[in-house]
Amino acid sequence: MPSSPTITKIAKLAALACLLVYLFPFSERTRAQTSPEPKNPAAQDQSDVLRVYTQIVQTDVMVFDKQGRFVNGLKKEDFELRIDGKPKPVEFFERITAGSVSEEMQIAAARGSASRTDTTKSASPAPFDRGRPVFFYIDDLHLNLAAMATTRKLVTRFIDDEMGQNDEAAIASASGQIGFLQQLTDNKTVLRAALERLKFRPYTVRDFESPAMSEYQALLITNYYDRDITDYFIGETIKRNPGTPRDVAESLVNARARALVQQAGQITTNTLTGLEGLIRSASKLPGRKLIFFISGGFFLDDRNSDSRYRLQRITSAAARSGVVIYSLDARGLVASLSDISSESGFDPSGRLQHANSGELHASQDSLNALAADTGGKAVFNTNSLDASLGRALKETSTYYLLAWKPEREGQQPSKFRRIEVKVTGRPELSVLVRRGYFDREPEPTSATGKKSAKNANAKKEADKGLVPPAEAELRKVMLAPYPDRDIPVSLSLSYLNTPAKGAMLSTALQVPNEFLSFAAAADGKQTAIVTVVGTVFDDKGNAGAGFKNRITITAPSLEAARDGRDLTYGYPVYLGPGLYQVRVGVSDEKTGRNGTAHGWIEIPNLAPGQLALSSLLLGLRATPANDTAPASTNTPTNPVDLSISHNFSANGFLRFIVFVYNAAPAATDSKPDVAIQLQIVRDGLPVVTTALKKISVADIPDLTRLPYAAEISLVGLPSGRYRLQVTVVDRVAKKSATQQTRFEIE
Repeated sequence: MPSSPTITKIAKLAALACLLVYLFPFSERTRAQTSPEPKNPAAQDQSDVLRVYTQIVQTDVMVFDKQGRFVNGLKKEDFELRIDGKPKPVEFFERITAGSVSEEMQIAAARGSASRTDTTKSASPAPFDRGRPVFFYIDDLHLNLAAMATTRKLVTRFIDDEMGQNDEAAIASASGQIGFLQQLTDNKTVLRAALERLKFRPYTVRDFESPAMSEYQALLITNYYDRDITDYFIGETIKRNPGTPRDVAESLVNARARALVQQAGQITTNTLTGLEGLIRSASKLPGRKLIFFISGGFFLDDRNSDSRYRLQRITSAAARSGVVIYSLDARGLVASLSDISSESGFDPSGRLQHANSGELHASQDSLNALAADTGGKAVFNTNSLDASLGRALKETSTYYLLAWKPEREGQQPSKFRRIEVKVTGRPELSVLVRRGYFDREPEPTSATGKKSAKNANAKKEADKGLVPPAEAELRKVMLAPYPDRDIPVSLSLSYLNTPAKGAMLSTALQVPNEFLSFAAAADGKQTAIVTVVGTVFDDKGNAGAGFKNRITITAPSLEAARDGRDLTYGYPVYLGPGLYQVRVGVSDEKTGRNGTAHGWIEIPNLAPGQLALSSLLLGLRATPANDTAPASTNTPTNPVDLSISHNFSANGFLRFIVFVYNAAPAATDSKPDVAIQLQIVRDGLPVVTTALKKISVADIPDLTRLPYAAEISLVGLPSGRYRLQVTVVDRVAKKSATQQTRFEIE
């Protein structure tokens, strides 16, 4: 059990002294350096749940009973595996919890590339309570106005109620209207801002002739040669154009139908291309990923598009990236796709009604295929999507991992392999497994060609000498969707409101020296050269302030370097209110290895006088072995540096400082009456909560900026990820404000 926290407000001068230490501690520092050890093979690529190797292939499987509950306790011998109809022995089997620390190690062990013990020696330490990545891919190209409103409510509920403390999420759209905010993040402010950009886009496939022809009717005419529908439109064309020969009328009808399905096919291609790109980019993330594909349905057209082949590509990409798709029909419970607002011709014969009876199911075939082929589920015909969302998160939290040896067929062309898995002797059980995968990656589509062209342009700039090659490569890596952890980089972003210049954003990064390469210089000293770059982006992706520096780190000897401190670097910049992302990169000049980090921060608008808090600045006061005195005896002679990584040991006191802005003055003495409460939260549950305590304003020269510093004992708290949450209550204005930050106990 954690010990009771001791919280002490430090004297005002001490708080301000600490603030100066926090804001300006950054310098290039060195610590021991030797040439880095060769990377663990298992640590180089642990992102896939299914991947083809020369010796082993693996896939994830979920098994449910009739009540929809996950079936635990199954063993390897309980499963029957078939590839292209041929039975295959299961070489590796294990039950895995998605989002757990052990997930990556279990996946690596299934490949046979390293032992369980070896996987713990990866280049970067395994994170605590890693959490799950969850993606929402919104098919806004196929959503009507009501379905868009349903989608917004559904995603809002996930952000507010379902998203775990350590989970990350991304909201992406088929049209790309979300733009730069279409990124994986644990920052709920960013997710809400991304959702705000999601607007209704009217479906652009329309027929302006009379009587109006629907997309489904056009599909029946062009692909299925439906005579009832064709004859109806031929008759109506002749009726509206007397004297038109039947063969001419039929040609006109067929031309109308082809134009409609070709327009629709292009829109469907855009939807599927965006989804495939999202899935492939997720391959760099560890473990299993869940994608909610939210759509209003669309039709698969084999004749006028390559939608079936694209579905196969998505299935294979999802297998290699460890992605499971749950398809949600945002239209909810639908009796018919025709309503009073739908244009429809007069048809007393009932031919149109009969032909349209299969429209709803046909529009859901694509959603069902995406889910079933990737080992997920499709949710149709329900207005209770909230419950389906929670159920999907629970269902996908546990799975079995199966691995087998593939057949060796030399340099044969890429072939799509079919996967079948059953539980022997248990026909009542439902098995969800991927339908298949390409044994070799198919040729890239035109969408990836654009990326290659972009990379080629970056290379040309480097060749022309506009940007040094190493810096050009580093900046390219910085623009990737996910950080590169070849060199682990810790990033800390904080803002403070200064009286003279307003909000100052402080960027601080830290790199462990053991990931840098030192070499002996001519004078015998050990030297490492590092390039550090960073850019601040606004919420639209526009690049603003930035920095670049080439740092030489020296030490008299390797022994002296071992006793030094890690490289840290800081960069302050003054910005207006808004949501910003900072991307930083570090490159080791000797090895060419790179590391990047991304971070979001919101700078509030203080002009209207709203109650607000600065960022929480964290440090650790270590507890000496014989220190039995309370925390209140700590003095400014025991300095506390800013913690960039927010990684702390369990034998000290977490110290923080925060500023309270724009507290309202009382009518009696013009002094604010502000109280503060602290919480430490893990997995959404508070483990430490303090009583509400009044902030003293004595001897504070500027009452619009109230400093507060305190510390909390970490003794007794187990290792893991935590959130420090600070809530301030303005008892005069009857308002409150909250600020929070994450930290880890090792």
